[in-house]
Amino acid sequence: MGSITPCLWFDGQAEQAADLYTSVVRNSQVVSVARAGGNPDDPALTVSFELDGQPFVALNGGPQFTFTEAVSFQIGCANQAEVDHYWAALTADGGEESRCGWLKDRFGLSWQIVPTVLPQLIGGDDADGAQRAVQAMLQMHKLDIAALEAAYRGE
Repeated sequence: MGSITPCLWFDGQAEQAADLYTSVVRNSQVVSVARAGGNPDDPALTVSFELDGQPFVALNGGPQFTFTEAVSFQIGCANQAEVDHYWAALTADGGEESRCGWLKDRFGLSWQIVPTVLPQLIGGDDADGAQRAVQAMLQMHKLDIAALEAAYRGE
């Protein structure tokens, strides 16, 4: 089987989105831009880019289709500094916070900013601790690792 490359549909902001995403996610780059004409100032038709090695294509397809929460990208974060970094960068300039670590960036694309410790806290051996962690998470927008761990321990 060949590789799978997600294609994201934008209404004129494909290049700006690729620039944002590659500036926020480590080991990322814009690979190529196909423009409507031969001029560097012509609008982009497609932008090929990589986020931490995963290829993507951003397409300026027009206003017919928009993003929904039915599809999101999940970023696993090793610590609170990473959670804070991704949360701030992706909610900046018109992004929207949601609950339980979800957000929409300014282009309407949904992201989940998730601490890598979360599955251990909400699915751990201590069922009561897991329930407390879930209840704490349900009250949060951006996830707070220390608060989730404290809830798990019953503090």
